[in-house]
Amino acid sequence: MTSVQVGLWVVVLLVVLALAFDFMNGFHDAANSIATVVSTGVLKPGQAVLFAAVFNFVAIFVFQFSVAATIGKGLAEPGVVDMHVVFGALVGAISWNFITWYYGIPSSSSHALIGGIVGAVMFKAGASALVFASLMKTVVFIFVSPLMGFLLGSVMLIAVSWTFRRSTPSRVDRWFRRMQLVSAGAYSLGHGGNDAQKTIGIVWMLLIATGYAAVGDKSPPSWVVLSCYTAISLGTLFGGWRIVKTMGQRLTKLKPVHGFCAETGGAITLFTAAALGIPVSTTHTITGAIVGVGATRRASAVRWGVAGNIVWAWIFTIPASALVAAIAYWISLQIF
Repeated sequence: MTSVQVGLWVVVLLVVLALAFDFMNGFHDAANSIATVVSTGVLKPGQAVLFAAVFNFVAIFVFQFSVAATIGKGLAEPGVVDMHVVFGALVGAISWNFITWYYGIPSSSSHALIGGIVGAVMFKAGASALVFASLMKTVVFIFVSPLMGFLLGSVMLIAVSWTFRRSTPSRVDRWFRRMQLVSAGAYSLGHGGNDAQKTIGIVWMLLIATGYAAVGDKSPPSWVVLSCYTAISLGTLFGGWRIVKTMGQRLTKLKPVHGFCAETGGAITLFTAAALGIPVSTTHTITGAIVGVGATRRASAVRWGVAGNIVWAWIFTIPASALVAAIAYWISLQIF
């Protein structure tokens, strides 16, 4: 077997691993799109995952590749990334996703992937190989996206409560059962547009590093885009029910109007981040929005202990996935 054939074989293997991460991303983060619409009873679980999966895929026609470019070209210095870095990053991200899914903790697949890239790159070439300008934007939005979701969810609920102050509760419930389909669709669209592009970005990074794509390309190959959107949609279709329970039932009690406000606030945040090319966490965003809606009703409506456990998972995501990625990078040197 020639060296070119070996290189192609390894690239194919890593693309498959990336698509497995993408599938798990959809599976792990299905709760972000469907937890509120399921917990309010607007859609049954099977209907909700199909609904979300369709909008995840439709995002392919809506968003540009700004987030993919940030992941693929903006986190590490040119020439540092190789197949070992990509392998380490993916293994680190997948490992953390599996652990948090198993324990029903809504952590960030996005930050697990970024942590994986950081850990593998630093193990290979040190911190100087990282592009701190792009990395810091992502780190800042670890705090901005949940706060923005919190604020927008709260403002939406206040505005809706004032607008419908003369309506009966039953009428409000009927109206927002319909409106929540719109907000859930918008959030699922934003989820697909932000999260699928992260996998597109790492596959693009791999292709550039191995010579199968050029650094100057303005967009990734079409087959990469199609396969990544398909993988995340299929992952969403299968759903991650452990996390749905945490997001939709344990944080706060939701009615359709609350679900609409949380999803709308979250969707606006995701659309804004996608336009700016910032890879944010859909988990952080919707969690902040749900807490914002709950706290606007009354502070005691939020189970702050559950929220605190989620925040701890957020804090540990990047360092934990970075550590696993560094170990996986070293292992890959022995394998490939």
